[in-house]
Amino acid sequence: MNLLLLHPDQYLHDALWRLNPRQCTHVRTVLNLAEGAQCRAGLLGGGTGTATIKSIVNNEITVFFKEESQPEPPLPLSLLMALPRPKMLKRILIDATSLGIKRIVLINSWKVDKSYWQTPNLKADLLREKMILGLEQARDTRLPELILAPRFKPFVEDSLGKWAGSGQRILAHPGDDYPALPCDLSEPVTLAVGPEGGWTDYEVDMLQRQGFACHRFGARILRVETALPALVGRLMRLP
Repeated sequence: MNLLLLHPDQYLHDALWRLNPRQCTHVRTVLNLAEGAQCRAGLLGGGTGTATIKSIVNNEITVFFKEESQPEPPLPLSLLMALPRPKMLKRILIDATSLGIKRIVLINSWKVDKSYWQTPNLKADLLREKMILGLEQARDTRLPELILAPRFKPFVEDSLGKWAGSGQRILAHPGDDYPALPCDLSEPVTLAVGPEGGWTDYEVDMLQRQGFACHRFGARILRVETALPALVGRLMRLP
């Protein structure tokens, strides 16, 4: 936790905030802060600044928070990703959020096991929890917009064009005949990342009809959790 991320329901009065149990544990056992000490903090959906410990009484901690600046701007990158394995979904959401990606669609694919869509990990509160962890890691305050698309064809045909908007549309896909992935882009980009087995020919064709161009990214076949940060680091110049 590199940022105490304060939620609106934690506000008391006159710039005074009450930390939640997880934040209290972090302040006491990791940061080892005493009354009067300061640390980095931010307001969910707002700015970042300094939190000053006002009181530590039993298991309750209150802080004064002063907003001083805005977080780093988000990446101009939207992510269309085939739903990963449930065990890796948590890590991928944390990583995508910490990288500054603010628009994410988790979509079905023929190679995505149907059971993945039944996992409790897709509950809204659990997804939000993982994105909160990503914000705390990167000292960010703005949650990504996350959409679940369990039906591939209807979303691609009816919604993807409008959602992707302007800018390049890039499909990361193995193949020697495809051009190499561009690097250090500053314009808006929508990146499509398939399941570990890759998109099917049918899915590639449908995405290409929506303006996605296939690009290769080396000869190695990577796990999704490895490929995503590598792809983003190649495409974008991180702030």
